[in-house]
Amino acid sequence: MADTFETLTLTLDTGEVKIKLRPDLAPQHVARIAELANAGFYDGVVFHRVIAGFMAQGGDPTGTGMHGSKNHPNLPAEFSKEPHKRGVASMARAQSPDSANSQFFICLDDARFLDGQYTVWGEVTDGMDAVDALPKGEPPRTPGKIVSAKAE
Repeated sequence: MADTFETLTLTLDTGEVKIKLRPDLAPQHVARIAELANAGFYDGVVFHRVIAGFMAQGGDPTGTGMHGSKNHPNLPAEFSKEPHKRGVASMARAQSPDSANSQFFICLDDARFLDGQYTVWGEVTDGMDAVDALPKGEPPRTPGKIVSAKAE
């Protein structure tokens, strides 16, 4: 990989979130997240599914939870033993383990039942209060959104 990214900064309408990227766990997923973020793909995208005590999910450009990036193929699973605990960033996917594309979620609480079934690619190091403040719902009446995203 030519570029090495360490941090993803999400500026949400609720505040700023810093996520430590984990290419040691999921190099293909980190590369995808960084590429999409730096291309402006996530700018303006909403969190379409936010469940209190569970997780906040976003990354669908249509805001419906049904789509990913049309310009990128789905990624093969990069499952690890890393636990899904509060602050972990992981990829959303359909039924197939190899269907992650652009959607991701951030755990609002421990969700260990997801361990080994979803690709962990990062962990929030600062700004979890901004994630907690996202409006709840499936979908939220007025969804929180990503104002901008940048991988560095």
